Amino acid sequence: MAVRTVLQQADLERALTRIAHEILEANRGADDLILLGIPTRGVALAERLARIVSRIAGVEVPAGALDVTMYRDDLGRNPIRETHPTDVPGDGIDGRVVVLVDDVLYSGRTIRAALDALADLGRARAVRLAVLVDRGHREFPIRADYVGKNLPSSARERINVHLVEVDGEDAVTIEGGEDQ
Repeated sequence: MAVRTVLQQADLERALTRIAHEILEANRGADDLILLGIPTRGVALAERLARIVSRIAGVEVPAGALDVTMYRDDLGRNPIRETHPTDVPGDGIDGRVVVLVDDVLYSGRTIRAALDALADLGRARAVRLAVLVDRGHREFPIRADYVGKNLPSSARERINVHLVEVDGEDAVTIEGGEDQ
């Protein structure tokens, strides 16, 4: 099966730096920001983004994790899923601007689950979405506010995000898609 690398380490760093600037611009600074990553790779991306935003803004921006496993609508079809801890730093999300962070936006089902999970934690002032890759094929009316790279793809293709924290390298690859 053919595998193409579409983003390398430097590309990921540029995309995350651009997203960090866009978040700060849209929020008019870092006040009341909290970044929550969706496990697994979204958490690592949220932590990276928080470091970049903090460096640019000159203030600490917290990052955490939001597990959406029990909020998914496919548990009946895929009942064996590993849960991850939800970690919301500080005083919670009430009145804060929450930026959900994920690696790939595809159908929108994970983000729908994340919105349900977030609602159980409190009432955010606003919720935004940052993704490293938007590949299209939405099944829900969900759109990312901040996108590192749009990668229109075939449903037969698989987008793989590799991060140093999880996989030992930074890269985004596409595999498959060739006629069977």
